[in-house]
Amino acid sequence: MLRLPKFKHVNPSSLSEMLDILVKNCHEAQILAGGTDLLVNMKNGIYKPKIIVSLNAFSDLSYITKTPDGSIRIGAGTKLVDLLENPLIIKNVPALKKAVAAVASWHIRNMATLGGNLCLDTRCHYYNQSTVWRKTRETCRKLGGDICHALPGTKRCHAINRSDTAPILMALDAILVLKKKGHERFLPINRFYQDDGAAPNLLELNELLTEIQLPKTVGTCKTAFIKISKRKGIDFAAGNIAACLRKNNNGEFSLKIVLGAMHSAPLFLEKTEQIINESGLTEKTIEAASMTVRSELGTLTNLFNSSGYKRDLAQTLVKRALVSIMNQP
Repeated sequence: MLRLPKFKHVNPSSLSEMLDILVKNCHEAQILAGGTDLLVNMKNGIYKPKIIVSLNAFSDLSYITKTPDGSIRIGAGTKLVDLLENPLIIKNVPALKKAVAAVASWHIRNMATLGGNLCLDTRCHYYNQSTVWRKTRETCRKLGGDICHALPGTKRCHAINRSDTAPILMALDAILVLKKKGHERFLPINRFYQDDGAAPNLLELNELLTEIQLPKTVGTCKTAFIKISKRKGIDFAAGNIAACLRKNNNGEFSLKIVLGAMHSAPLFLEKTEQIINESGLTEKTIEAASMTVRSELGTLTNLFNSSGYKRDLAQTLVKRALVSIMNQP
């Protein structure tokens, strides 16, 4: 039977108090938001924190507001279910609502937070298992070993980023606000993730994701989000995709399209974008773009699905996303 290890549970009453606690316990603490991923990994013996620091005793990080300049700011502690019901999100960022709705089930979305989904740990068949199961194999790179069981012989961990909200926020050029005691920084989400399953993002020690900022142009974009999974509810994506199309006053296109759940970081499909940006959005260019994606996926593992299936899926996702945008008024 999987059980939680012993730990101390701390409920700070403010963000400032929380940052103080993280500094004092930097190597022993884990942050608890919704806990939908953290607690499962603790039961599997992957995380063994001595202290759990909860966000739930204060509301400093739970909000959705529109600033005077038109940008939208979302607290990282905002529950996913609150995003689904918020008029600002429904009106201005329908693709974000769709991405949030694709996360797991209602039960999970009632607990999980946007910040938690963005910081979701990468996943692997050889990592997300019980301690007893993992002991039957050599320690993998994600746990400090020298081998990646997903792709033996490679020099990094190939665990997969399976966040549903990261691709759409990347396509929208969101900015992340990251805080630690005495310091605050603003980091484009496009630079937050890195293609290494053992070190999947640039969150520093003692640092906390506190806010997601969406640009003022977000309400004028055409957007799309599509997720494919074995079951509509609960399952992580076999592949997901987000696209954002902007058009300036000169009629020039600016497309950003991001593929998720196939690599250790969400992937910008730059060659695919280039076809649309240079030639416009038509049935012909959509067909060319969907064919191009197969060649820019790079190395794929057989984690969760075969690499051949993933290339087929990526092609289909690109085509569906672009058709969806083309059909929008």
